[in-house]
Formats: sequence, C-alpha cells, structure tokens
Amino acid sequence: VKETGADASCIFIPAAGVRSAVMEAAEGGVKFIVCITEGVPAQDEAWFYNELKRNHPDVQLLGPNCPGIISPGRTNIGITAGHIAKAPEEGKHNVGIVSRSGTLTYQALYELKLQGIGVTTCVGIGGDPVPGTSFIDCLERFEADDETSAVMMIGEIGGSAEEEAAEFIKANMSKPVSAYIAGQTAPAGKKMGHAGAIVSGGKGTAAAKMEALEDAGVKVGANPTEAGELMVELVKAL
Repeated sequence: VKETGADASCIFIPAAGVRSAVMEAAEGGVKFIVCITEGVPAQDEAWFYNELKRNHPDVQLLGPNCPGIISPGRTNIGITAGHIAKAPEEGKHNVGIVSRSGTLTYQALYELKLQGIGVTTCVGIGGDPVPGTSFIDCLERFEADDETSAVMMIGEIGGSAEEEAAEFIKANMSKPVSAYIAGQTAPAGKKMGHAGAIVSGGKGTAAAKMEALEDAGVKVGANPTEAGELMVELVKAL
C-alpha cells in the first residue's frame, strides 16, 4: 500500500492461511479483498467476517470460494476469463451480474455476450455459508449505478440469501431483474458442490427461492440460457 498505492488484494493461497492473509491485507490498509480459495473453515470465515465488520468497516471482502469480480474492458480480479464478457457500450442498456456460482457466472457472461449485451460489472459472491459480500450489497450498488440498466442474479439452494434479496428487490429496486436458481432437482440433506448449498429442515429449496423472487417481480428462468433470454426481453423493453 505504501510503495504502490495498492487498494485491492486477491487471495489464492491454501485454506489454512486465508484467515491471516485477509487480516494482513485489512491491517495493511487494503480496502478491497477478493478471496478465491475454497474450503476455508466456516469458523475462520465467521471470525474474520466479524473482525472486519468491527475493526475495519471500510474494508469490502468478496468471497471466499468465489471467482472474483470483472468489469469487462476495465478490470478483472480473480479467475474469470476476460474474453467471455462483452464490455458495456455507451448509449446502450448494459447489465450487472451477481452470482453465487462460479461456473454459472461464466455462462451468464457468455449468454449475454452472444446476445450482444454489455456487462458493467459481474460479481461472483461465492457459495460459502458466510460470504463477505451478499446479493443485497451488489443489488444496492447496481441500483445506484447509472451505467447499469438491469441486473441478472444467479442463486442456488441452501441458506436464505435469495429470499432476502427478493425482499430487497421488492422494496428498493426500480431496475428489472432476471434470475436463475441452481439445484432445482437436488435431494434434501445432501451438500451439492458448495459448502452453503444444502437443503436442510425443509428450508433453502430452489422452489421457495424461485417463488420469493417471482413474487418480487423478478423474471425467473428454468435454466441459465432462459434467464439470459429473459434478460434480453427486459433490455428490449427498456
């Protein structure tokens, strides 16, 4: 920070060292920390999440277990391939993307590129139980961003983040949103890929999340391609 004016850190190191790496960056004055690493102990995640909130409230953590963030043509922090994303075009309607899934983030970017739609920023928030950045954090920023005309959101089973996002969209968003929820055929009680992707106690099902989003006026696709097609319709209607 002192030598170069650095304001972002990207963490790729093994899970056991993530807690100290996050705190080293925050204590060194870095304001934006992107953690790609998967398998970080949930106890560590909860500890540094609360430590940042309490002692470094101006630091934004993205991840862990995420692909990072890309603003096509401007910046890319993480592991998203730049060539699958179309840069935003001035004078046209461009889209923001927020996703819990890494691979589906890439598909969403490419689906929109094939349709000729530019992306302002694409944020992969990660699939762990204690993410540093939430859907709502991103939706709030997209709503306030003049360059972003609409938002594509990709969720998955487990937790209540999508339901909370639906409430936020209903109460606070004027921009149209399309969405896809992964895990529609997942069996209850079985962890599906991500640490946070588990349906337990009848909560966190894809059906409940889809219903909440549809109730908030979100256009929900049955698959990622359909979610992209719905976004095309939304953009055309603007």
